[in-house]
Amino acid sequence: MQIQRRDVGLTVDDSLMRLYMAKPTVPGQYPGILFYSDIYQLGGPMVRLADRLAGYGYVVVAPEIFHRLEPPGTVIEPNDVGRLRGNDAARRTEVAHHDADAAAVLDWLHNDATVAPGQIATLGFCIGGHLACRAALNPGVKAAVCCYPTGIHSGKLGRDKADTLERLGDISARLLFIFGDQDPHVPAEGRDTLLKTLATAGIEPKTLIYSANHTFMRDDGYRYDPAASDAAWGEIIAFLEAEFGSAGLSEAHS
Repeated sequence: MQIQRRDVGLTVDDSLMRLYMAKPTVPGQYPGILFYSDIYQLGGPMVRLADRLAGYGYVVVAPEIFHRLEPPGTVIEPNDVGRLRGNDAARRTEVAHHDADAAAVLDWLHNDATVAPGQIATLGFCIGGHLACRAALNPGVKAAVCCYPTGIHSGKLGRDKADTLERLGDISARLLFIFGDQDPHVPAEGRDTLLKTLATAGIEPKTLIYSANHTFMRDDGYRYDPAASDAAWGEIIAFLEAEFGSAGLSEAHS
């Protein structure tokens, strides 16, 4: 499906948060996706991922996760200095601020006329994978896709320790976790801790482990794996369609 794009300004705690939105051009109502980037915010690789998702028939809304520290439109370059900058911004952001941002964007999606009522999901990469999982603690989120989510097993998310692991049992959304088996940031023992905690809580997520490294779906780095990315995309779309149906919902309203 062809898509259209625009920027939206949303004020949270007196801080202007830019939302990048992509959605199908065909008029109608579509499921809404709260989309989280990695620590580099909304550069080309993340925008391409958001656009690709929108083309399957979703209203995709991506916040700038460090809006309290960086001016609107800031893209952190994925180099050595940018890695330091992104990790420092992550270290300085309070978990409560991430929670407030999630609540604000989810409320925006619930009230947007192009989002089908009750059809909300989250999706994210790296730190965004953790944020997508944590955002699923909010009522009304039906599904969450967490791609190589960092810090859930260790509580590392921001300035203070995150209690995401301890609260997994409160999630009612369907969960999809995607990992790379060569990922040093989510090692095997971290995956085991996460999955065992979910099992203890009686939650059975869909879990996919690819022969790949961290950020293997980001198309601008040495860890990019096109084959694993394509396979993961197929699973992501099938997972979302199992919850929300296909884009035919929107075409019926065109």
